[in-house]
Amino acid sequence: MDAPGAGRKINRRRLIAGAAAAAAHGAFDGAARAEAPFTFGLTPVFLTSDLALLEALQGYLKRSIKSEVRLVLRRTYQEITSQLVAGQIDAAWICGYPFVAYRSQLSLVALPVWRGSSTYQAYLIAAAGRQAQTIEDLKGDVHAFSDPDSNSGSLVTRAALAERRMRPESFFSRSFFTYGHRNVVRAVASGLAQSGSVDGYVWEVVSETEPELTQKTRVVWKSDWFGFPPIATSRSLAETQRLRRFAAALREMQADELGRRVLSLLRLDGFAEPKPELFDGIANRLALVRQFD
Repeated sequence: MDAPGAGRKINRRRLIAGAAAAAAHGAFDGAARAEAPFTFGLTPVFLTSDLALLEALQGYLKRSIKSEVRLVLRRTYQEITSQLVAGQIDAAWICGYPFVAYRSQLSLVALPVWRGSSTYQAYLIAAAGRQAQTIEDLKGDVHAFSDPDSNSGSLVTRAALAERRMRPESFFSRSFFTYGHRNVVRAVASGLAQSGSVDGYVWEVVSETEPELTQKTRVVWKSDWFGFPPIATSRSLAETQRLRRFAAALREMQADELGRRVLSLLRLDGFAEPKPELFDGIANRLALVRQFD
C-alpha cells in the first residue's frame, strides 16, 4: 500500500470529531461508570499477539482493582486515542507521540520500566546482509512505517529527515504503514520493504521471542532516548477512585505472582510513577516536523 502521507501529522480535527462522536454516543454518569467494566485500551505498540499475555493481564487487573476488566484492542493509534481523549475508555497504553500531541487533554498514569529505565529508542532497520550505515544510505528505499501516529514508527524518522531538509515522500521511493511494529520487522525480513522504522523495545523483545525473524534484519541507526510509551487516561478521569486503584495495581505488579508473569511476558521490570519531562524530546521533534511541514 502506497502511503504518500507518511509525513502527515496527527489529524487533530478528525480525532476531536471522532472523540466528540464517541462521547455523544457513549456518555454515562459517574455511578454507571463505576459499575461498568474497567476498559483498558491497547495500541499496536503493545505486543498484543500473545493470547496468554492478554489473559494474564486481564486476570491480574481484574483481581487487583476488584472490577471486571475489558481490554480494548484496535488496529490504529488514532482509534484508541480518540476514545481516550473522549473519556470513553478508562485508560490506554499509548505512544508518546499522541500523548504529546494531546497533552492538555491527557494525564499520565504510569510508565513501564524496561531494562532499568522508563526510556527506549527508535531503530531504523534494514536487511541483515545490507551494508547501510547511516540514514542517508536508505535514500530511495521502499520503507515500512508502523503507524502515522507512532513516535518510533514514524515521527522520529520524519524528524531526522526534517533536520536534513527532506521529507519521506521525496527521500524514499515508496513507503507504507504496517500498523504494528512487529509487522515492520516482518516486512523488512521478508524483503517487502528495504528498510523500516521500528520501536527498539519491540525489536529487542522480538529478538528474544522470534530470533529467526530479527536475524534477517540489522539495526542501521538508533535514535536518542525517549519516554517509554506510557499508560495514560483522560484528564477528566484522572482523579477517580478506579484510576487510582488501576495506577496502584500497575506499580504493585512486581510484588504479585501473576503480575510478575505479565511482566515476564512483556520483558518489563515493572511500572513507575509518571515523569512528564521524559517526553520533551518527542515534543521537540513534533515541533520540528510541524515547522518543516
